[in-house]
Amino acid sequence: MGLLRRVARARLASRVIRRLRRAGVAGPRYHAATFSVRFTEPGETVPTVLELAGLLADKAGSRRERRARQERFIAGFLRTPGLPPTWAQAKPLLRTVLRGSTQAVVGTLLHRPALPMLAEFVVVDQPDTMTYVSADQLAGWAVSAAEVFAAARANLTGAVLHGVAAEPVVVQFVDDGDSYWTSHLLLDGWLAKLAGQVGGPPVAFAPERGTLLVTADGSRHLPRLFAQAEEIFTTSARAISPMAYVSDPVGRTVPYPAVPGHPVHDCVVRASALLAVHQYGRQARLLTGAAELVLVDGSRTRARWERNAAVLLPAADEVLVGTTVRAWAEVLPHLIPEPALDPPRWRGDRWP
Repeated sequence: MGLLRRVARARLASRVIRRLRRAGVAGPRYHAATFSVRFTEPGETVPTVLELAGLLADKAGSRRERRARQERFIAGFLRTPGLPPTWAQAKPLLRTVLRGSTQAVVGTLLHRPALPMLAEFVVVDQPDTMTYVSADQLAGWAVSAAEVFAAARANLTGAVLHGVAAEPVVVQFVDDGDSYWTSHLLLDGWLAKLAGQVGGPPVAFAPERGTLLVTADGSRHLPRLFAQAEEIFTTSARAISPMAYVSDPVGRTVPYPAVPGHPVHDCVVRASALLAVHQYGRQARLLTGAAELVLVDGSRTRARWERNAAVLLPAADEVLVGTTVRAWAEVLPHLIPEPALDPPRWRGDRWP
């Protein structure tokens, strides 16, 4: 790595650390090897990890605009004492958001499973900040988790496009900070309502928090959108998923199904693998002894297990045990599920 790039990384990390200290966070630390800042909020025992690569890669707009995006990114990870004290005050400000499931390890954030590798969280949307709701906050508001999720979903606009497409088209929703377009995938029946506007059964991509791409299933645009979603996902500091999503028969959003031989089967497999590598990578940086997941030949996932070492393995297509590559089905009988992890892992003490 060149000197200028090392300096740029260190400057960005210093700026992030200063912002955290202004928010009252004690002892944030920069980890140069992983290009991340780790900190633990007051009253918490689980650290938060801010990965900075996406922030450094963000070159769009003026310097002031980039700084503003960095500020919003950091603020989204901070639990502040500014939450409304009563349920009546908080309820109209709640919004539901779709995030990687590994974010659930950040403190005690209120969340529930949504899609593979993704979870549904709730935030309080105020003019200058977006603050995640913690599970502990429910007692103060005297409400249940179900009530909070229901209110957060109800506060989304549920907007439907006007007009009818004469042929399959691509519609791109760009979030202005208030629309929460990617969150609309959590609303039952919402995606299916876009069929007339995109020219067929809708297929949606939510590669990062501010971008939602939708086109018609079977259209010529679909392979290109897989590539576009992957590029956005792999370069954004606010990545969500490179996968495609559709509505099931009852209107719930589910991953796009593509059996072998389907025109976009390879795209679907690669997108699923990329999401797994991303989420397991974030998780590995928080867990001792957790093996990384890597991509092999563009679409297969592989983990590594040293023969004489204990390990926490992610679900993978294959495992490199010593110098031998073994199928996951061959390795799984020698593992024990590790409880309370999402995405799941399995513990192995020593290869027999």
